[in-house]
Amino acid sequence: QVQVVESGGGLVQPGGSLRLSCVASEKISSPYFMGWSRQAPGKQRELVASINNAGITYYGDFVKGRFTISMDNAKNTGYLQMNGLKPEDTAVYYCNLQGPRLNAWGQGTQVTVSS
Repeated sequence: QVQVVESGGGLVQPGGSLRLSCVASEKISSPYFMGWSRQAPGKQRELVASINNAGITYYGDFVKGRFTISMDNAKNTGYLQMNGLKPEDTAVYYCNLQGPRLNAWGQGTQVTVSS
């Protein structure tokens, strides 16, 4: 059973940057979909960004121009580069990897944006 583990969260000041990583326990085979979602206290989980094996990306309007999603298939790792962070980006960020007979979620990594 494929597992994914996120890392890279932390405390950062407004305007700062973080890069989240999502490492899969096995080789990521096509077709696949990798998404980053987030959940803030008292709010529903929302999709932040996604990428598939064709390289097609999606970004929520609230992160367009600030966040970049990417994949390194050789390392079985996905990334979410977050620039220009705002206090409203504070949340637990989750990685989700989907494929044929696969739907794996990580445990989440906390991102806190505060001065």
